[in-house]
Amino acid sequence: MLVDILITVAAIGALGLATSVRIVKQYERGLVLRFGRVSSPPREPGLTMIMPGVDRMTKVNMQIVTLPVPAQDGITRDNVTVRVDAVVYFKVIDPVQAIVGVENYRFAMLQVAQTSLRSIIGKSDLDDLLSNRERLNEGLELMIDSPALAWGIHIDRVEIKDVALPEAMKRAMSRQAEAERERRGRVIAADGELQASEKLALAAEQMAHTPAALQLRLLETVVEVAAEKNSTLVLPFPVELLRFLDKTTRDGVARPEDTQQEQNGRERGAAHLAPAEEVVPGHTHR
Repeated sequence: MLVDILITVAAIGALGLATSVRIVKQYERGLVLRFGRVSSPPREPGLTMIMPGVDRMTKVNMQIVTLPVPAQDGITRDNVTVRVDAVVYFKVIDPVQAIVGVENYRFAMLQVAQTSLRSIIGKSDLDDLLSNRERLNEGLELMIDSPALAWGIHIDRVEIKDVALPEAMKRAMSRQAEAERERRGRVIAADGELQASEKLALAAEQMAHTPAALQLRLLETVVEVAAEKNSTLVLPFPVELLRFLDKTTRDGVARPEDTQQEQNGRERGAAHLAPAEEVVPGHTHR
């Protein structure tokens, strides 16, 4: 009979010990509530004991939590409808405030993040949402961090993930970008033409003093075209070359038509030198 009592006591003791032993992991803290009140500071990681039926332990995760914020529809300050989603990284720094100060800190953080994201959308322009996200992330982090500090939560980082635009706005932006690229292409081409015209003007001025350079340049062009094995060769004949050849001919031997004109001129001069009256033998002129 005594043995049975001892066995029963041992079983009850083992059961009580099993129910009173708790293991707190390295990334957790154990908040003990005794009769509904926080009895002591949070339990550190390791093996800990509580009083069965009296104490109740709640484990709080101290890791950084990744909280995705669902996409929120809103209208920007410049009246563009967008759909923006984000992600919030936070961690609990005060387990007592996280458990006692708010009913469900994860759900509370999600609601604050959604409200702050809609507020940021309404205060920003479309260009800021697309190109100036760093400043918007900082503003969104400040808006979420204000109530989170009272709940014992530290906001580590806030990021805007994606900005979805209507299809009509996407087409308008693509047309705008295409027009901008076309404008820049035309400006670059015009700038190239201006630089080329300046260089060509300098080259033309240099060739005007040495006409033979123009002939050499023409021959180089012919060689370049002939190197491509074309069946047809178009050879331009510049007016400057004609002037150069005409000047060279005038400075050299006279042309055949000029010689014939000089001979005709001499014959006409001899005819004018003939006497006005013909002398007949046997007649005496007074």
